[in-house]
Amino acid sequence: MLVQLSIRNIVLIEKLDLEFSSGLTVLTGETGAGKSILLDALGLALGSRADFSLVRHGEISAQVTACFQIPQEHAVRQILNEAGIPLQTELILKRQLRQDRSPASINDEPVSVALLRKCGDLLIEIQGQFEGRGLLDTDTHLTLLDRIAGHSHLLQNTNKAHMAWRQAENEFASAEAIFTKAREEENWLRESLNELDLLAPKKAEETELLAERNIHANANRIIQTLQSSHEILNNDEGIINKIGSVSAQLDKIDPLSGNLVSPTIERLQQIIFALNEIEIDLRDAAEKLDGDPARLEDIDERLHLLRVQARKHDCTPDDLEDLYHSFQEKLTRLDDETGEIAQLRLYRDETYKNFVECAKGLSESRKIAALKLDQQVMQQLPVLKLETAEFKTDIRLLPAEKWNIDGIDKVRFEAKTNPGQSMGTIDKIASGGELARFLLALKVVLSEGEPDKSLIFDEVDSGVGGAVAAAVGSRLSALGQSTQTLVITHSPQVAAKGENHFKISKLSVNDTVISQTNLLSADGHIEEVARMLAGEQITDAARMAARTLIESQG
Repeated sequence: MLVQLSIRNIVLIEKLDLEFSSGLTVLTGETGAGKSILLDALGLALGSRADFSLVRHGEISAQVTACFQIPQEHAVRQILNEAGIPLQTELILKRQLRQDRSPASINDEPVSVALLRKCGDLLIEIQGQFEGRGLLDTDTHLTLLDRIAGHSHLLQNTNKAHMAWRQAENEFASAEAIFTKAREEENWLRESLNELDLLAPKKAEETELLAERNIHANANRIIQTLQSSHEILNNDEGIINKIGSVSAQLDKIDPLSGNLVSPTIERLQQIIFALNEIEIDLRDAAEKLDGDPARLEDIDERLHLLRVQARKHDCTPDDLEDLYHSFQEKLTRLDDETGEIAQLRLYRDETYKNFVECAKGLSESRKIAALKLDQQVMQQLPVLKLETAEFKTDIRLLPAEKWNIDGIDKVRFEAKTNPGQSMGTIDKIASGGELARFLLALKVVLSEGEPDKSLIFDEVDSGVGGAVAAAVGSRLSALGQSTQTLVITHSPQVAAKGENHFKISKLSVNDTVISQTNLLSADGHIEEVARMLAGEQITDAARMAARTLIESQG
């Protein structure tokens, strides 16, 4: 509920602080006194587009602050919580106009104008004043129809069914994309697998082949070195014979030395034994080594094939064996995935059918609720001097690609004001006064269950008087019982219904025109309604008539 509005330096308003109550509040005053300025100022605090021409002449800045009392379960709390803005029982929306900038804040926290507008749309609705907001926003019509239909269980079922279908659709599409890609690669996989199968690569094969190639490529040099080493060890002047001679010489003196050289002789014998084994190894190695050019050619060919495959698959020759096994697994999975894709497709189709079934049930419920809504709104129109007008809730099937958690319907409130006129959106077919009365009729029907959103009507009594104006006042009063309702009016019949009454007037002060707003007492309320009935010359008869209007319950 709007509890306070503070305005500084907006056009004719230099300084204004208003406090509001629940129920129906009326604002009256002569033409040009500044009633529309109040709405323009409030619109700024609710996030409307900045209009710097509103800044009072001679001032460099302007400011509007709107304070609301917020119930514990109000939807705006979730939005502010997500934005990290602290919120108590009061919510303060503030907007400034200064130097081509229009900073906004909520509870003194700087915010974007978009967030300010999002919150403002949940808090207050100015009927017919701002294009594309409130009931003029066709995106809200489906939600409003669902609310009066009271089919929350159908909405929940449709919501869950849509999410299940979309999830199944995504899982199927993802699996199918992978499967399709694998199928596209299947021929390449089979060809590659056959090549690797023929090649039969092994781990560390390249290293082993390179070692063997090195031997065969250098066989002659190795053999020559082995033979040369063998001769150094084993010829008459070789190391073995020389060490043997040393050992023989020491054997001769060993008895004479008291076994002094016995350990040395033993070690020399061990050396001779080891050298004899080395001599045998060298001989055998030289005999076994075969520098086969054909084998060298085979090794080079094998290395070439391994490296060709490694380049083809962008890996090392050592990875080819693992790659071979991975190709086998991929081809095996293709057969398994065929069955998996079929199961996912079946599940997707089942969830789709379930969503369509739920959405159709929801759609039928909407059509029933729409007929009831149309009848109720049509009943309101004649007494609001809209006898030739028609109202219709248009429900159309959305294109399949636009189906969503709310179902398959596009809902739009349509109307026409004269016979022969085509049905269209309310704001396109109705004049200002007609539009306000259309919206009043709608709000009377739709207001139940929406007590947390304040309503403001402007020009709702335009072009009507007498019994019609009284009917408008009665409906506004009824709205005020459940929803804080403010109305700017020129009609005494409407003004008489106000539980709270503000009078807006224009004064000249020091060659400057200013607008001021005052909350009227009970006597002031009577006096203002009397003025609206009689003009500037207020008579006792006008006061009596004003009392009658105020006290009447019609």
